[in-house]
Amino acid sequence: MRRTMSTNIYLRRLIHTLKKYGRELKAPIWRDVAEYLARPTRKRVEVNLSRINRYTEEGDVVVVPGKVLGSGVLSHRVTVAAWRFSREAFTKIKSVGEAITIEELLRRNPSGKNVKIIT
Repeated sequence: MRRTMSTNIYLRRLIHTLKKYGRELKAPIWRDVAEYLARPTRKRVEVNLSRINRYTEEGDVVVVPGKVLGSGVLSHRVTVAAWRFSREAFTKIKSVGEAITIEELLRRNPSGKNVKIIT
C-alpha cells in the first residue's frame, strides 16, 4: 500500500522543519508535534479554549498540533501556538494572551523548554 501525505506544502515544510530541529537540538517536543501534525486530517487534534484554560496557568506557553476552536473562555494570560485557529478563538486569545504560529514559537524557543503540548 502506498503511503499518503498531506498535499499542503506549508504543512509538509513545517513537519520537515520540526523533525530537523528535534534531531539537531535534541528537543523531542518538536518531533512529537511533527508526529501529531503528520496524522490524517480526520485524526488531527482540535482543542477548545476551555481545555486550554483548564490545563494551563498564568504565563504558560502551549502548542496545539492542530486547530484551536473558540468554545469556552480564557481567563488568564497564555501564549498559544497552533497550526490553525478559528476566527473566534483567535480573537478571544488575542484579548487575553498571545496567539502565534508554530513556526514563530520555533524561532522564539528552539530548544522547546517549558512548552506544553495540549491534545
